[in-house]
Amino acid sequence: MTDANDWNGKIIAEFRANGGRVGGNFEGAPVLLVHHRGRKSGHEYVNPVMYLPDEADDDTIHVFATKGGVPSNPDWYYNLIAAGQGTVERGTETYSVTVRELHGDGRNRIYDEQARRYPGFAEYERLAAGIRTIPVLELRRSPRAS
Repeated sequence: MTDANDWNGKIIAEFRANGGRVGGNFEGAPVLLVHHRGRKSGHEYVNPVMYLPDEADDDTIHVFATKGGVPSNPDWYYNLIAAGQGTVERGTETYSVTVRELHGDGRNRIYDEQARRYPGFAEYERLAAGIRTIPVLELRRSPRAS
């Protein structure tokens, strides 16, 4: 197991043991677990990510493919975009979501708000400047089957 997977595994275990709350670098921050299927491998993966709730719509949240500001996007971003759907664990609830990437002013407005609330996101954007624009994904709760 790689260090990143071990780190993720510890956060996932802590998240599930504490009803969606974690400490350390994420203490007090909104964190969810995003489930996605590998577009090449077909394996299911789970990644902890910070999110920004949509203040106008309880069924919509935003996630940020920062990967710490490195030059490449995280695999989970490509997997979610390819599938157009995924599953999230948010607090103690698990549900399906549809995925849409935001662009332009809409993307900038959401990212700027996240960076205002969590200054590390401004640093990630600075590190990625001129290399890539950090993607912002809108995750919207899928309609419940009746």
